[in-house]
Amino acid sequence: MGVSSELLEKYTPTMALTNLQCKQAVPKEKPYKLAAGGGLYLLVNPNGAKYWRYKYRIGGKEKTMALGVYPETTLAKATTTHQAARDLLAAGTDPMDARKEQSQDSELTFKAVAEKWCQHWKVGKTEKHGKEVWHRLELDIFPAIGSKPVSELTATMVRKAVKAIEARGAVDMAKRQLQKCNQIMRYAVAHDLAERNPVADIRPGDILQPRKKRNYSRISSKELPQLLRDIDGYVGGEHTRLALKLMALTFVRTSELIKATWDEFDLEARRWNIPSERMKMDTPHIVPLSKQAVAVLEQLQAISFDADYVFPGDVYKKRHMSNNTILYALYRMGYKSRMTGHGFRGVASTILHEQGWPHEHIELQLAHQERDETSAAYNHALYLPQRAKMMQAWADYLDAIQIDNVVSLGASRAG
Repeated sequence: MGVSSELLEKYTPTMALTNLQCKQAVPKEKPYKLAAGGGLYLLVNPNGAKYWRYKYRIGGKEKTMALGVYPETTLAKATTTHQAARDLLAAGTDPMDARKEQSQDSELTFKAVAEKWCQHWKVGKTEKHGKEVWHRLELDIFPAIGSKPVSELTATMVRKAVKAIEARGAVDMAKRQLQKCNQIMRYAVAHDLAERNPVADIRPGDILQPRKKRNYSRISSKELPQLLRDIDGYVGGEHTRLALKLMALTFVRTSELIKATWDEFDLEARRWNIPSERMKMDTPHIVPLSKQAVAVLEQLQAISFDADYVFPGDVYKKRHMSNNTILYALYRMGYKSRMTGHGFRGVASTILHEQGWPHEHIELQLAHQERDETSAAYNHALYLPQRAKMMQAWADYLDAIQIDNVVSLGASRAG
């Protein structure tokens, strides 16, 4: 009795494909394949994405099975999965049918696939960042499409979910959630849980309005001494008053301040190390702490009562302070439409430039530097000694003007 072609394929020798070849495969104008033998190949797409595929025949039909995405799925792992599929084929079982039978219907919903994706994606991420990404999906995406089978998901469904986020004014969040939906569906296709990714060809600009540049209200340099005195005399919550003082001393973004946790601070070294996942540019940031900033943090420690967040919420102590807390405190002090939390950054930038501090030191401290993919791994400790001098001089300047509007303590004082 003759042996079927399906069975003969099991014994086809595997061609040598090396990790180096996989790594160095560059995209071309059209997709191309790197054969590994036995029907296994690495598909290299024009956008640089690399997918493992297994091409086989059964029952007279040619089929292609997804085995993962390179480099997350290594050559060794793809080879092992490929061999398992070939063993099934040799036994007369379609490996794609076997994979589908292992999945319950409930496991094929968008939320269930998102859970699988999250387990894969969060490797190497901090636990806090992973929880925050999942929490946002639970709030913004799952109520709209979480129960939809991934095989039935359409671009229209995703667009409606994302547009609903935009409608409440959260344009940046809408953009990030569209990107997450795309990542989840890419995972579904790569692991044979869906035939296609309906989000693949959607770009944020196709469905979301351009984000208008915000002109943050801020006081003039001449008004800063009075604001500092008003902060000192603030009669609201002590956490809020100290948050305003620390913001004036460090001029970080509001979100970077209110989400700070105690493990980010090294008071002895007088450094605040903000991790990349909390930064707008997705790179770590160092804030040198002046003696005055350390004193504020020591006051906060005395009232922290072992809370993880430096600025816990008023009601839910396990959560951080609300985004609006600082803004409303400024309102109550009479600065409505005149000053925002972000305004501290603009005031500091203006004064420090006027005092003659180097532009690159100021921009680094503001975490303003523009970076493309090739420069994303920048040296976040660059000019750290100089920036430490600048931040101490800034704190001394704030102390001085709060008393009697004395002249600036400029860059010449820092050496």
